[in-house]
Amino acid sequence: MQKEQNLKSNHIGKRYLFYVAQNYSYAILRPLQKKILARGDQVKWFLFGDEIDSDYLQEDEVRLFSIAEVKDFNPQASFVPGNFIPSFIPGLKVCVFHGFDPSKMNNRGKNDHFHVRGCFDLYCTQGPNTTNRFKKLAKKLSYFSVIETGWPTMDPLFQPQLDSKNSRPTIIMCSTFSRNLSCAPHLYEEVKKLSQNSDWQWLVQFHPKMPKEIVDQYKKLSNENLQFIETDNVLPLLQQADVMLCDTSSVLLMFLLQRKPVVTFNSNIKGNYLIDFSEPAELESHLKNALTRPVNLIKEIDQFNQELHPYRDGKSSARVLDAVEELIDSPVKRLKTKPMNFLRNFKVRKKLHYWKF
Repeated sequence: MQKEQNLKSNHIGKRYLFYVAQNYSYAILRPLQKKILARGDQVKWFLFGDEIDSDYLQEDEVRLFSIAEVKDFNPQASFVPGNFIPSFIPGLKVCVFHGFDPSKMNNRGKNDHFHVRGCFDLYCTQGPNTTNRFKKLAKKLSYFSVIETGWPTMDPLFQPQLDSKNSRPTIIMCSTFSRNLSCAPHLYEEVKKLSQNSDWQWLVQFHPKMPKEIVDQYKKLSNENLQFIETDNVLPLLQQADVMLCDTSSVLLMFLLQRKPVVTFNSNIKGNYLIDFSEPAELESHLKNALTRPVNLIKEIDQFNQELHPYRDGKSSARVLDAVEELIDSPVKRLKTKPMNFLRNFKVRKKLHYWKF
């Protein structure tokens, strides 16, 4: 015990920055923040852009309001649950991802999850099906490292929970915002009917960019059987539900990690670990099937989860920090210099009104 106290008293705290642009970043990074503070290190938040709401910050969370303040703080590493961070932010740039790979293609026919934008020093990957591809990219490009850590966001999912067995089967409906991929417009009438006539409890939670008219439409369905929920942290909802109804949103991959069935409507994510369908009238029968937890389906889910995120110990945040600390304390000399990213950095400088070099 005395040895542990001495180590803590001698610990020189590291300085970390959270560079965030979307409201979902709060839930993604808070497990990591908890571990940072437990180690006696510092962490501060920098909110960028007009799509993130500062009201979600908690009273004990520290916000930096300008790049000048960021420079004064001089973080040794910045964590980003997104695709980009400007080069003029000090320290290591660490990508921790904003979700799992949902196999969405951009307008150039490429998977954005594996689009390397030349701004990160380290990718902390979630499991073999992302690690292997990023390691190939790292070998080809030679300016970043890849370490498989698991996703910090998932830590609370694998920590002991109070037993809160549902009084009736609970369905959570989640949907992406893209009109070409969203199940919400197609399944509205069926969900309306089932929420009025079934013995099931419904939780509805959509991507924050979902069109307002669809959000309003589902909000009007609220009754004793259906709750429409707006939140920056979907994990407690995932824990409550027995089955998920979804489309191509990466949140379905988070749900699968609980070994629970997912029913998808015309999903771009393909695999025997999902129950996919294309006729709205079939919704009820597929949900009933999912609630029985078919043995073969659960077996497929288990196999898929081993590739997606094999970690069940709730210690991914610790692994991320260990990886970052190792790079800070023993920088990798052999890596090439990252691309300059002149255009992207110029655009960010313009938005931030920051022109110091």
